[in-house]
Amino acid sequence: MKAIRVHEFGGPDVLRLEEVPEPTPGQGEVVVRTRAIGVNPVEAYIRGGTYGARDFPFTPGADCAGEVVAVGAGVRRFLPGQRVYTAGTIRGAYAELVVSAEASVHPLPDRVSFEQGAAIGVPCATAYTALFVRAVARPGETVLVNGASGGVGLAAVQLARAAGLIVIGTAGTDAGLRVVAEQGAHHAVSHGAADKMGQIMALTGGRGLDVIVEMLANQNLAEDLKLLARRGRVVVVGSRGPVTIDPRESMSREADVRGMSLANATEADRRTVHAALGAALENGTLCPIIGTVLPLRDAAAAHRVVLEGHAPGKIVLVP
Repeated sequence: MKAIRVHEFGGPDVLRLEEVPEPTPGQGEVVVRTRAIGVNPVEAYIRGGTYGARDFPFTPGADCAGEVVAVGAGVRRFLPGQRVYTAGTIRGAYAELVVSAEASVHPLPDRVSFEQGAAIGVPCATAYTALFVRAVARPGETVLVNGASGGVGLAAVQLARAAGLIVIGTAGTDAGLRVVAEQGAHHAVSHGAADKMGQIMALTGGRGLDVIVEMLANQNLAEDLKLLARRGRVVVVGSRGPVTIDPRESMSREADVRGMSLANATEADRRTVHAALGAALENGTLCPIIGTVLPLRDAAAAHRVVLEGHAPGKIVLVP
């Protein structure tokens, strides 16, 4: 089978398409034939050597969707031929065949395409966790999704709107603003607007925001604190470096800055999150938006696109 392999840290060109042996499932493992593979920013950081150590060579990726082709001893929930998506793999997802622990495999409803299935694992679980686990967002509150046009952002917009929150989303392009509004944001605000903070504050009637889901804290966190209502919460989903803030902005509002990482989720946490996501997928509340589809051999191009951050929707590879 073919898989992307990384033999050294570096730029996107270190992603090489190679022939590797087909996997067989071990105890409690599931082998999935991939029909679509999700590309996440964290995989570009890992490839570049800025996010944790890795043994070489390795195959990147955690998210894919496809059909079960084989199961190991002890697997009870899945049978060959079943449509599934993964939220974690044992040997990487950028491949024609993927091995995952049974607990990391989830049924894919018939109404959800394979490309959409590949956009669930990291983006949708991150959005759900940020909103409802870390921020404890409640119906009637106002949430700002700061960077709403990407995979995580659009999932957060959809989930927040369905949960009864007032949703404000930001994006950097006209196309991004359109898709944010189409997917349920009550208001869409341009990153580049000269009076962005004034616009957002006006949309809250001067009260401020209850929740901010922040995709780029190194650029926005200092401003975020100024936009919060009393006892508001910022959940930091992403950051590409340090930031200077004024702690008094948090003190005066009794506001919280809360970090999150899916790596900290327990197995029980993951079961809860994916049960909720499964229900949302089945009833149409959650509908991942696909922005860019590229062949597996173009994984390097996909990494360039994901780091640019301008393309609305999810970036997906197909074998």
